[in-house]
Amino acid sequence: MAHSTERRRFDSLEQEAYLNLWRTYDSLKSLEDELFAPIGISPQQYNALRLLKAALPGTLTVQGLGGRLISRAPDMTRMLDRLEDRGWIRRQRRADNRRVVDVAISENGLALLKQLGPGVRDCHHRQLGHLAPQQLQQLVALLEQARSALEPEQTDAQG
Repeated sequence: MAHSTERRRFDSLEQEAYLNLWRTYDSLKSLEDELFAPIGISPQQYNALRLLKAALPGTLTVQGLGGRLISRAPDMTRMLDRLEDRGWIRRQRRADNRRVVDVAISENGLALLKQLGPGVRDCHHRQLGHLAPQQLQQLVALLEQARSALEPEQTDAQG
């Protein structure tokens, strides 16, 4: 009966699930922070570089990139300024519409992703490698289902 006693700590099963997601996210994020902090890059910046690499040989507009990010970037311009200052991206205004800015990953950005690749794979293995492939597939399906009612249809570029 310990479970029913424990259940009373939460207002609802939904709250228990949500708080477990939050706690899990915090645990997973701490491993990610260990990887990125020494390089001085945020997970959001890493994800932007990854998305720009996937767009090669093309570019993404600032708005297109923002729409593909896993979490919302409150200040895309500032984030892109930091990436550009470090030489990891290039931005260019379109001649036919100066309001539209195209963003591309630079050679330095590609080199950084290559450098980070083994560490990122190791980080993901440390985060979730203890789960069997079938469990991971179930987890992915459940998380997608939980999000489906909360966000608009998204492209598969986020994966």
